[in-house]
Amino acid sequence: MELTTTVARARALFAALPRPLGFVPTMGALHDGHLELVRRARTRCAGVCASIFVNPLQFGPHEDFTTYPRDPQRDCEKLAAAGADALFAPDAAAMYPPGFTAHVDVGSAAAGFEGALRPGHFRGVATVIAKLLNIVRPDVLFLGQKDAQQAIVLRKMIGDLDFDVETEIVPTVRERDGLAMSSRNAYLDSAQRARAPTLYRALLATREALERGGTKNAAIEAGSAALSSTAKLDYLDVVDAASFEPIETLRPPAFIIGAARFGAVRLIDNLWIT
Repeated sequence: MELTTTVARARALFAALPRPLGFVPTMGALHDGHLELVRRARTRCAGVCASIFVNPLQFGPHEDFTTYPRDPQRDCEKLAAAGADALFAPDAAAMYPPGFTAHVDVGSAAAGFEGALRPGHFRGVATVIAKLLNIVRPDVLFLGQKDAQQAIVLRKMIGDLDFDVETEIVPTVRERDGLAMSSRNAYLDSAQRARAPTLYRALLATREALERGGTKNAAIEAGSAALSSTAKLDYLDVVDAASFEPIETLRPPAFIIGAARFGAVRLIDNLWIT
């Protein structure tokens, strides 16, 4: 696997890879969820590349940018073993040189839920992905379903701005107890880790109640009851898969989405309803 840290070298490196070219953008601290994206790209594309960049624009002033887990050497080894041909790992100066002022503002799909609780987050995500797509020029962009709202926001941006790239959203990879794999799981202490799978159970309980014909409010109450009593629920809702607007009935395609805090650790998850 070839590694580059500069934009100019990345353009040349990626242009030389065989087509179709699959691209997996990450912030590092890689787990099997990230690697599943690489493996999926490997099955579909002749060339596979990835990026590692902890993007400061998508972190709020009191979030975990400085403490976000970083292990670049191990990440490189994992990407190579999963089948990546090339890696772009820039620093902030390469992505946002002096005088950088452009940003991508996103629409209504970014307004609620994560967008409301983390102001500016999706603006930062959309800006960095737009830059990466212009640098890499992939044929297929691979995104994880766990960050469902992010995936929908980026798919909308790609369509609105006419990026010549297909988007494939890959199902969430879970631990054996149902916990969605996430780099932030590393923050959980043993007690929090034992309770964290209850977020997934809350989603399942919500879906079960809706499938039995219950109202949305009753289903959310059932889901909330399945969450650990020590967790703090940020939201639990049912949303349209295209607009990410709340809906009152389980009308596929849709997501059941949830976010909760286990101590200081905030986790998100969702169920895709087809």
